[in-house]
Amino acid sequence: MESLTLLVLVLDSTLRLSAPLVLAALAGLFSERSGIIDIGLEGKMRGAAFAAAAVAAVSGSPWAGLAAGIGTSVLLAMVHGYACITHRGDQVVSGLALNILVSGLTAVLGIAWFAQGGRTPQLPGEARFLPLEWPGAAALRDVPVLGALYGELLSGHNLIVYLAFLAVPAVAWVLYRTRFGLRLRAVGENPESADTAGVPVVGQRYRALLCTGVACGVAGTYLSLAQSAGFINDMTAGKGYIALAALIFGKWRPVPAMLACLLFGFLDAVAIRLQGADLPVIGEVPVQLVQALPYVLTVVLLAGFIGRAVPPRALGVPYVKEG
Repeated sequence: MESLTLLVLVLDSTLRLSAPLVLAALAGLFSERSGIIDIGLEGKMRGAAFAAAAVAAVSGSPWAGLAAGIGTSVLLAMVHGYACITHRGDQVVSGLALNILVSGLTAVLGIAWFAQGGRTPQLPGEARFLPLEWPGAAALRDVPVLGALYGELLSGHNLIVYLAFLAVPAVAWVLYRTRFGLRLRAVGENPESADTAGVPVVGQRYRALLCTGVACGVAGTYLSLAQSAGFINDMTAGKGYIALAALIFGKWRPVPAMLACLLFGFLDAVAIRLQGADLPVIGEVPVQLVQALPYVLTVVLLAGFIGRAVPPRALGVPYVKEG
């Protein structure tokens, strides 16, 4: 029974920790399927997290914070689009520049506005997205097996966690069953043929980046208004890069990318549980080793050790209209 409880707690943490990765991976899916490399997922998440926490601290409303987070992320996505689509700049350099800019700007604005070393004030419960309890979860909590699965694993997450996983089939449907998705894949694979068929390549890529900005905005808001109670420096901690690794591991498809995010989340959840644990054979597990596991897996995936991932053919190639 104790083993079941421990497993449920780890899986429960896995869902919570995977939610921002899933949203960021879906954000990168829109961008990269349209042919735009988006290293800037990290910066957009961080900017959204700061904006959401700052506005929620002033207004006391998590919904106002969510709107601010999405707006900030969309603005950063449009800056990336202006550099890469309109002016055909280097997409990797533009993404890294956004990450560096947001990293410094959030620290400076945090110090200037709140004078707490770059942090935002601690948010009260009414300014955050709190866990939602499903009907009957409290009554079933003491029931063996069912209570743990229903009361702990399924119930008790906040709204954004449920939205993150519901977004996966929704994005898959949009990508493979709608005209928008068909055009999105077309401009990412062969923009010249898409342009010949009457698809506005520039407009389609800007629309893809708009979707990227919205998803990244929700992911960043989750970090500061749901998973935490405010913004702290470097709270994204490389999650944008991990989401990009999950997207590559999932071969730019929604469901496999989600499964890769769950794998990262599971490793993170196990790392939290193993910190300071004294295992029978190994002994006390070094905290630093456990914390490094998700990042080691990121390096392994990006290095191409697990299968070969073939990106969209026009990924990273600026489109120049002929004639």
